[in-house]
Amino acid sequence: MQEVLIYKLFGTPVASWLIALAVTVGVSGGLFLLEKILAWRLHEFAKTTETKIDDAISVLIKKTKWYFLFAIGIYFALVTVKDLPRIERNLIDQTIKLVILIQIAIWGNTLINFWVKSYKDEKLPHDAASVTTFSALGFVSKLAFYAIILLLVLDNFGINITTLVASLGVGGIAVALAVQNILGDLFASLSISLDKPFVIGDFIAVDTHRGTVEKIGLKTTRIKSLSGEHLVFSNADLLKSRIQNFNKMEERRIVFPFGIRYETPYEKVSAVPGIIREIIVPIEQTRFDRAHFKAYGDFSLNFEVVYFVLSPNMNLYMDIQQKINLAMFERFMREGIEFAYPTQTVYLNQQAGREGTST
Repeated sequence: MQEVLIYKLFGTPVASWLIALAVTVGVSGGLFLLEKILAWRLHEFAKTTETKIDDAISVLIKKTKWYFLFAIGIYFALVTVKDLPRIERNLIDQTIKLVILIQIAIWGNTLINFWVKSYKDEKLPHDAASVTTFSALGFVSKLAFYAIILLLVLDNFGINITTLVASLGVGGIAVALAVQNILGDLFASLSISLDKPFVIGDFIAVDTHRGTVEKIGLKTTRIKSLSGEHLVFSNADLLKSRIQNFNKMEERRIVFPFGIRYETPYEKVSAVPGIIREIIVPIEQTRFDRAHFKAYGDFSLNFEVVYFVLSPNMNLYMDIQQKINLAMFERFMREGIEFAYPTQTVYLNQQAGREGTST
């Protein structure tokens, strides 16, 4: 038995190999048992919380592969093997690093999938367009992540990646220049999804165009105008424009002027602000602010009225304004107050008599 233990395999006594095997089995088995316990406990704990962090950790633990745990066991076992030839040790080290990189790739892929799925579950019922954009972002993130892992794997096998990275950089610049408009629209779409200057269903104004947002895509946004046609905007161009979002306002401030004739008596002129107040205050969904005799116009005494519609709804505002206009028309007729309109009075100074002529 003593002879077997001291017999050398690959330059290392069998006894050292047996110790290494015991360390590998012990460490790997302990980590495997710990992984199962942590996965179960975290899964139960995650049910009692609303945060997504514990759910993400639980999913990552469940995605931990047995060969990764086994590789960790081998790593600790190599400490007990002192006389392993350099070539074999380097081969085992590279294999362990490769397994670790594969496990990191699995964790990264799982984390990106969890991130995208959580966003989908939260946003899909009321914001499907942003889900599409986020899915595309997840795909791009995976490509970038896998590219980094691949470079690390190649570096692990002794391949000089400096030249490769440099060539990829030049090629990446060429590709970026070729598709810069597409990439610009893609990142603009992502910006719209995250920053939310508007969402589907919002009524917006872009420069001289107005309409309701119907679709936010990866490259374009489509708006249905008031006259019915569809307006298609590039996402990048859209974000460069000045956008008015009427759905973001909680209430609408209205300022409207009107004028009455100069011939109106003083008593009736001074009564106009009170009449306007009496008309607006009883109307539901409004808040009266002020009514003032503002200025002397060219052909009228000018008044300014300010009130609020307690809703962003455009149709409600038009209904209220119509009600105010009709009430003013009826009340002014009853009070004998006339609205002014552009007029011009010409005064002719007729000569009283003609001068005689001398002969």
